[in-house]
Amino acid sequence: MANPVIFHVDVNSAFLSWEAWEQKAADPDAPDLREIPSAVGGDRQQRHGIILAKSTPAKAYHIRTGEPIVKALEKCPTLTIVPPNFPAYVKHSRELISLLETYAPSVEQYSIDEAFCDMTGTRTLYGDPVAFAHRLKDEIRDTLGFTVNIGVSTNRLLAKMASDFEKPDRVHTLFPEEIREKMWPLPVEELLFVGKSTSRKLREMGIATIGQLAQTDQKILISHFKKHGEMIWKYANGIDVSDLMTKHAQPKGYGNSVTLSRDVTDSQEAKLTLLSLCEMVGARLRADEAKITVVCVQIRDCDFHQTSRQTQLFSPTNSTQRIYDTACTLFDELWDHAPIRLLGVTTSKVETPKDGFGEQLDLFDQEKAEKLRKLDCAIDAVRSKFGDDAIRRAVFMDAKTDRPFGKGGLNKAKFDDKRKRK
Repeated sequence: MANPVIFHVDVNSAFLSWEAWEQKAADPDAPDLREIPSAVGGDRQQRHGIILAKSTPAKAYHIRTGEPIVKALEKCPTLTIVPPNFPAYVKHSRELISLLETYAPSVEQYSIDEAFCDMTGTRTLYGDPVAFAHRLKDEIRDTLGFTVNIGVSTNRLLAKMASDFEKPDRVHTLFPEEIREKMWPLPVEELLFVGKSTSRKLREMGIATIGQLAQTDQKILISHFKKHGEMIWKYANGIDVSDLMTKHAQPKGYGNSVTLSRDVTDSQEAKLTLLSLCEMVGARLRADEAKITVVCVQIRDCDFHQTSRQTQLFSPTNSTQRIYDTACTLFDELWDHAPIRLLGVTTSKVETPKDGFGEQLDLFDQEKAEKLRKLDCAIDAVRSKFGDDAIRRAVFMDAKTDRPFGKGGLNKAKFDDKRKRK
């Protein structure tokens, strides 16, 4: 049996690279955003004014992804900032995946700008995997117009770690026998799923590198971090605990959030935004023929304090109304009347038909549930054929609330793309 070979393909500064491609396509004489201090940034008027991607020259000014545009301009007053164009990014992402699928027996898209390719058993077709990774990288650059890093290993964890080594336009390997030399000297923060809180606690324990983490007694880590401690110990030793690759991985949850254009202090206005979020979540669930049993509401106030609350449902559902009713109950329990900056609705514990789900209903609610099911199906069908704004709930007709559904954006673009594929 052939040894496993996994590629992790990661687009370099994806949004910035794709934006540069779009500008050069429209005007060949336009400056290349990749070669000047530049960034893709959100809409400051809508308070999404953060850096989404930056060029390599911008990194010299210590500009960071996720920081406010105002701070970025303080560091580099000549920084060129362009607004995001999410539909274009989805188009380029689809082109990348289509190219990868011409070579790899199995492709798993991990995010809009990265994917795993299971290349096991392809040596007789393409020769040495590392040499082929170089050819694939160059083909992506020459045919699609942007660069990628490709990490090569025997599992997804190590392949992803490898692709994060020196950038851009590089191929790196991280095979099990290379872990001690290439991965163990790295700061512990660079290990997958070691966030700020975990890394701070690890450093307080005297664990500063991935190698020190790997050589720590697993029982000590479990006592401090519980199951997460066991997972990061395995990752530090190159052991991938994730499931085997599947071409279309089932999401573990569905959610949407929106930063509001102004602080909201009215409960009814907040609940209209919740309804809009629940509409998108419910539609995505139904598009995937999935149901959920956990609903969570997230609130971030004007001082950036974030709170959340979740509850388990009596039975699985993908009904927009049931999700919304639950979200409103959670909101009422959670909100302390501080001005709201961000609202989010997430769902988890996903079930699909293969899991044999069935919605358990109250005897007297069966007729109502069937009407809601038919309503959801009718709305989905109309929006799929005529667009998201072809049909609206009456409560939105005169409302001035933020409506993520139908306003555009990454999640909507990805959802629209998925519907076109069906």
